[in-house]
This record gives sequence, C-alpha cells and structure tokens, in this order.
Amino acid sequence: MDVRDKLAILADAAKYDASCASSGSKSTRPGSKIGSTEGMGICHSYTPDGRCISLLKVLLTNYCIYDCQYCVNRISSDTPRARFSVDEVVSLTIEFYKRNYIEGLFLSSGIIQTSDYTMEQLISVAKKLRTEQHYGGYIHLKTIPNASQPLIEEAGMWADRLSVNIELPTEGDLHKLAPEKKKPEIVDAMQGIRQKIDETQDDQKAGLHPPSFAPAGQSTQMIVGATDTPDVEILKTAAQLYDGQNLRRVYYSAYSPIPHADARLPGQSPPLVREHRLYQADWLMRFYGFDASEIVAEADQNLSLDIDPKLAWALANRHFFPVDVNRASREELLRIPGIGARSVKRILSIRRHKTVRREDLKKLRVAWNRAKYFVSTADHNPELANLDKSDLRGRAQPKHKQLMLFDTRQSALTGEV
Repeated sequence: MDVRDKLAILADAAKYDASCASSGSKSTRPGSKIGSTEGMGICHSYTPDGRCISLLKVLLTNYCIYDCQYCVNRISSDTPRARFSVDEVVSLTIEFYKRNYIEGLFLSSGIIQTSDYTMEQLISVAKKLRTEQHYGGYIHLKTIPNASQPLIEEAGMWADRLSVNIELPTEGDLHKLAPEKKKPEIVDAMQGIRQKIDETQDDQKAGLHPPSFAPAGQSTQMIVGATDTPDVEILKTAAQLYDGQNLRRVYYSAYSPIPHADARLPGQSPPLVREHRLYQADWLMRFYGFDASEIVAEADQNLSLDIDPKLAWALANRHFFPVDVNRASREELLRIPGIGARSVKRILSIRRHKTVRREDLKKLRVAWNRAKYFVSTADHNPELANLDKSDLRGRAQPKHKQLMLFDTRQSALTGEV
C-alpha cells in the first residue's frame, strides 16, 4: 500500500475525533527553521459546523486492540486498515507544510501492541519533527489510554497540546460501550498532565527556564448522542474536568453511525444543533459564571434546540429580571440574553460617565430583540411589560431567516450568546 492509499484511510478515520483546534501558543520554539505557532503561523479554516481544518489530522494507524462499540476502528470492525511509519508521517507533515496545505499536525492512533508502544511511536514523530526537521509549528498529540506517565511527560516536551479523550460522559456509558476504558484512569492521565503544566508554569514564574511542556494545554472530547445520557450530565462532567484538570477545551462531537454497529447504538446522529447548544452552554460555564446544573432548564434535562441556553435560562428564571443596566453587577449583566461579555465590559465603562439608555445599548450592538424583555434602562422600556406574559418565549425566540455568509462569524469567533 503506498502513502497516498494510507493517507486516504487514516485521514478519513481521524475525522471522528473533534478534539483538535488552534494552538494557543504564544511563542515559537528556539532554533526552529520552519513553522511558527505565533500570529498567522497557524491559519484556521472552519467547516460549516465549526471544526478546524487547518491541521494535518491523521492517525498513525487505525489498527486497534480495543473494542469500543462507537468507534469505527475497533478491533471487531471490518474497516480497511493501514499504518504509517514514523518517517512517513514526518515527511507528509513537512511536505504539506512547505506547500502551505497545513499549518500544523494533529496526530492520534489506534492502539497497537500496547499503550506504551503506541505512545512511543507518536512521540517519535513529534521528536523527529522537532529535532531533525527543526519544525517549530503546532503539534497536537493524542495520548493513549494507560500510557505510562514518563511517556506522557516526554510527549509534552515535543507537543504544543496534549489531549486525553474521555469519549463518553459517564462511567456507566463507558462500562456499557467501552469496558476497556476506565474513567478514573483517564482522569488520572489528565491529572498527570496538569501537574506537569503547573510545575512548568511555576518554574517560569520563579524566573527559571524549564523545558517547554504542552504550552497550549490539554483538551478532551466527548461523544454526544451515543447513549441516552442527557445534556446536563454531559455539562457536569465537562465542568468537573475544567475545574479539576484545568482543561483548555472540551470538544463535543455528535455521534456518527458506523457500519455494523452494536444494536445498543442509535441508528442516526443527533441533530448538529445539539452539538452547537452544548458549545454555547460550555461558553456560559467558562466565561459567564453559569453552573452546569442551572443551565439546562428543560424537563428532559436536555438543552432546548430552538433557543440558546442563556435565553432558555432567562425564561425559566424570570424572577431574576428585570436587571437594571445602571446598577447591576458584572455577574448580573452577564446573565441578560443578548448581551455578551464584551458589551458588559463596555456598559460598565460607559456608566462611569453617564446613565445608560436604550439607544446606548443599541449602539453597543447588543442583541436588542432578545435583551429588551429583560433590562431596565434610564429611560422607559415598554417591552418590560411582556416579561411575565405566557407568550414571552415566542416573542423572544429568534425568527428564522436566511443567514448571510458572515452573519455568524462574530459568534463563531467569540462564542458570545
């Protein structure tokens, strides 16, 4: 099998892993001759559902000794198999980079022989790129379940980001569909990465110059819709990982049906809008002060698909409103639908000099059609009379319209809702 055929199989197999993104690094490795993680060194392209496509995203191999039922590469699958050598991945990365096809590498793998052996192969790719090719661009390595801590620490020396995929949101889900994976072992691997990152940052603050270790942090991925687990449990798991392991990102990936799937798996993917709502809720937890358990307002413990989670929370907690934009705290302002974090910052700045009126909010380009039912301003806001009406959901719900190409660009970049 030639390299082109291997690439067709292994790049296609990697599409199910959503846990790759931009670098987040702020410096280029010393001594590098090509590649950069700074500024425009990594350019991002996004598919319509928001995934980054600027990296060479590929598996070292799709052979795997595990039998995770949701995975197309499981040992019992009859999918075509292929395996790159370390030198082939190194050559592909450099040649693609020089042709400006990619800005970085995301490398994962099925598990072959043992977890440590597979991890050593992944590390060899990153090490060769750094030491022999003097490549300073972005590298994201997926760590292998149960790989030893010394190997994970070595991976962090060569990679910008490490990720440990938790895959399913609860221990019960893992036991049901991936019994070889244990949540405590996955969390322990994350904890080991966090400790090493913290140690490196502490040494840097103390004026020392420790070896680089995963400067873009760590991330994970959760598959959505493979089981009946509701969104509230998914968000609780994400919140625990953000708090406990200081993750940079949690990625949510809608389950994709695979050939000859287990009968316990659903026959179709969940709607992509569910993935989108989870990302919005994730943003509310990280930057708006919401708790995972309060975001989900629906009786079935899932996020509403027809309105964003902040508006859904506001409709379920009308006693919290109206919020006076001239007196409210930053935390209270962040809970108003249609007003994002940047607008809150501007409101706090403006009201040092003047009272805020409706026209001021409109000039700040807040989503007034959503915010108007929940805010009181220095002047009269007649829409507040609708706050307690039973049809408020229908009034506040965004009207369906044909979007222009760049209408959602700002939301995609900032996540503001």
